[in-house]
Amino acid sequence: MGALGAVSGVAAVTTAQPLLGLAAGGLALGAGVMSRKGSTPAASTAASDAATDALRVTELDEELDMARLREQAMQQRIELLENAARAAASTAAGMAPGPLSQTGPTNTRASQHVLTDALTGLFSEAYFEVALEARIAAARRRLRPVALVLLDVVEGRPSEVTKGADADLVTTALRRTLREADTACRLDDGRYALVLEDTPENGAIWTVERIRNHLAESGTAHTVWAGVACYPAHAFDKVEILSQAEEALRQARSWAQDRIEIATAD
Repeated sequence: MGALGAVSGVAAVTTAQPLLGLAAGGLALGAGVMSRKGSTPAASTAASDAATDALRVTELDEELDMARLREQAMQQRIELLENAARAAASTAAGMAPGPLSQTGPTNTRASQHVLTDALTGLFSEAYFEVALEARIAAARRRLRPVALVLLDVVEGRPSEVTKGADADLVTTALRRTLREADTACRLDDGRYALVLEDTPENGAIWTVERIRNHLAESGTAHTVWAGVACYPAHAFDKVEILSQAEEALRQARSWAQDRIEIATAD
């Protein structure tokens, strides 16, 4: 259309025809409008893509900031636990609280008591509360799974008169089964909590089966109930994964035999 306008314009000049000049102007105007329309979608698409990229960068920055805040909060929780250990040690020693590095053997023993179970030497419930949250945060950063297992072990069968399992036997079975990267804790109510790094639900089931087999080797009949919940398959934070494992253990205890129950994702 632009070319036709140019030809009409030349003809109008050479022949002195006003109508040809008017036609040339109209063709040139139409060519300009069509050119503008043709370029608009490309420019609009480019602007839209740029806006989308900018929004994604902003979202990633916000996610990174949140991850940093969670890590800082975790470090603060660990420091609070260490301070509690120092305070307990100072109270036992009859002195004002001070840095752990400046205290004597009594302080060290009191600190260990806060972090470990006095009966078995496994980690305590106080340590478990912090360790579970820390392991989930680490698994989130590394995009790896982590499993929580709650164990309830009794001596005998549910159809018989049962009593709590010997803590030494259970502790020995745990130590023979778990890896160095795993965490074993004895809770205040006598149950056991296992935090298994880089472990999906099938790995957690296999771990419980090995513990049960080690207990069977003692020659004493035991009943083992286990509730298993995993990040990220069943939960995304400490409160949710603990709640899921508790519910799974409750369902396992309804069976009059050894039982492993797996949490279900909502």
